[in-house]
Amino acid sequence: MASRIVQQQQARGEAVVGGGKQQKKNGVADGRNRKALGDIGNLANVRGVVDAKPNRPITRSFGAQLLANAQAAAAADNSKRQACANVAGPPAVANEGVAVAKRAAPKPVSKKVIVKPKPSEKVTDIDASPDKKEVLKDKKKEGDANPKKKSQHTLTSVLTARSKAACGITNKPKEQIIDIDASDVDNELAAVEYIDDIYKFYKLVENESRPHDYIGSQPEINERMRAILVDWLIDVHTKFELSLETLYLTINIIDRFLAVKTVPRRELQLVGISAMLMASKYEEIWPPEVNDFVCLSDRAYTHEHILTMEKTILNKLEWTLTVPTPLVFLVRFIKASVPDQEVNVVVLDNMAHFLSELGMMNYATLMYCPSMVAASAVLAARCTLNKAPFWNETLKLHTGYSQEQLMDCARLLVGFHSTLENGKLRVVYRKYSDPQKGAVAVLPPAKFLLPEGSASQHS
Repeated sequence: MASRIVQQQQARGEAVVGGGKQQKKNGVADGRNRKALGDIGNLANVRGVVDAKPNRPITRSFGAQLLANAQAAAAADNSKRQACANVAGPPAVANEGVAVAKRAAPKPVSKKVIVKPKPSEKVTDIDASPDKKEVLKDKKKEGDANPKKKSQHTLTSVLTARSKAACGITNKPKEQIIDIDASDVDNELAAVEYIDDIYKFYKLVENESRPHDYIGSQPEINERMRAILVDWLIDVHTKFELSLETLYLTINIIDRFLAVKTVPRRELQLVGISAMLMASKYEEIWPPEVNDFVCLSDRAYTHEHILTMEKTILNKLEWTLTVPTPLVFLVRFIKASVPDQEVNVVVLDNMAHFLSELGMMNYATLMYCPSMVAASAVLAARCTLNKAPFWNETLKLHTGYSQEQLMDCARLLVGFHSTLENGKLRVVYRKYSDPQKGAVAVLPPAKFLLPEGSASQHS
């Protein structure tokens, strides 16, 4: 029976020995019908059994019997293996070869058919192509366009990144940045929603209100005279107990006015008095009266002199008093410097203000923009208090400056601190020697920032 079945399968559509013409017609018809049914896929459950006995005709009764059997698939697998192993004789070997050939031949064809080219596409033979690199490049592009491969690549990248992060291989500076506004979320006056935009605006406009170098254009005024005036105004500011905003705005008004107007030496103090009067009106709730400034000047200037100079200054400055001073940036930068609670907030705050006022008193810092002066004061304060690291990612983010960018200005402030104790202008020194301000002025300066200090340290 096995040999007869194999001959039928081998001679698909041809006459079987002893079968007659009717068998030939039936064989052709049965072959076509089986092929059509196979394409439809309605006999997928019995194909395993057919492969085990490839040439047995599938009748309706036999198909119904196989479908009714719940364990047909497992039994068909076992019978298939036993039939291939137990077939004997030359016809069986031939039949086995034919059966294996028929089962094996379609498999590679089916794999190739999966990537059938569309009718409009052109099939390129890589071996016959004159330039194999171009063909391989096209293949690579097609592979990249495959969403499945792309998703696998993405998943691999994610897993690799997570593995590196778990091992600590990658640097994560963003995780080192501290949210300095987290504690002020419920404080409406802190304006947490707008604070970043506010300081971005300050950084954009700080150079618009920044005075340029003017000492060369003032025939009767030099840097020493300016320092004496600022030192006296800081003393007046302390006696009146005015806000720091008033002091910084006063110095800004003086520098901007001297940059656009030539002033004789005898009127320099008058410019300072009028500038402080204007700043007090702008910043204070109860500003000092004009008569108070007349008394402070030992009646060197009258009431009319002060008001006339005030009007002149406003006209020259075009009534522009809303400007970002170093104090505006200093408050924000100090807040960014002490979120770790490792430094005494009061000491660092007073040290930064002390160095900032020293810079404001000296004309040499006028070459730096207000934000850089404030950031340098914070850096110099951290160096003076020996707070390591001197600069971190949080400060770099909020100030917009790296440590290297601030070193020149920071050295300048430390130099002012190192010479202040033996200098003649001691108002700032006395102000910040008070224990209520942490006595930060008496602390030793960070001389290792200075060139000579670093040289002596290395020697």
